[in-house]
Amino acid sequence: MGTVTGIFTSAASAGRAVARVQELGIGPDHINILTPNSNAADLDAVPTSDTEQPGMGAALGGLVGGVSGLTLGTAAASLLIPGVGPITAIGIIAAALFGTGGVVAGAAAGEALEDSMSDGLPKDELFLYEDALRQGRTVLIVQVEDTSLIDAVRDKIHQEGAETIDAARERWWIGLRDVEQQHYDAASGAEGRDFTADESAYRRGFESALHPRLRGRVYDEAMEDLRRMHPDACESDPFRRGYERGREWRERGRTEGRG
Repeated sequence: MGTVTGIFTSAASAGRAVARVQELGIGPDHINILTPNSNAADLDAVPTSDTEQPGMGAALGGLVGGVSGLTLGTAAASLLIPGVGPITAIGIIAAALFGTGGVVAGAAAGEALEDSMSDGLPKDELFLYEDALRQGRTVLIVQVEDTSLIDAVRDKIHQEGAETIDAARERWWIGLRDVEQQHYDAASGAEGRDFTADESAYRRGFESALHPRLRGRVYDEAMEDLRRMHPDACESDPFRRGYERGREWRERGRTEGRG
């Protein structure tokens, strides 16, 4: 199974993309939506098919899905994410992603999400979903059992204006890069270090600090996981500095309402 993710400027656009994806025979139990609560109502104005049946949100919200034996009587959950605010999560994976509120919570949600990793949903993308939601955007996650359909699914959602997760990652980093370079140069100038040369390792460290498994853990505490995740870079000085800055960035965001 593979996963295709698209980020939309509106829930309505995401809803239209869902209708296109369903044309490929992909059922609602493989479709997940994360959207700010203020935009959730937009889904109900989107047709569910070419027959113009109304109520995309209602159609998806009524599905029953399960991961690790968990069942959602309704797959629409209202979640409150620190630094992001209230969101609506539609679909079992969407509801399990943050493990807050709704009918899937805590350890159970963590187990559901761990199992979903084998289905191609990288945990290291979670901070990008949070960033998109903070900006009022909507995230569509489609799990594709028949991998031969992945390109077709991607084309369908792009036809409705989706931004890819890779493009979102680059946009997010571009927004941080100048500040991070200034900080790095100021802290390491006397050592003759060059941000341009060290940026790749620094950025990997920064992003690692945002991984759900590592959030809140200082560098030394996280080393066992870091060695497994980034064995070629985790003990380098640029990586360590990036990790520490990533932790600071997230903690500031939680107090400033960013994430």
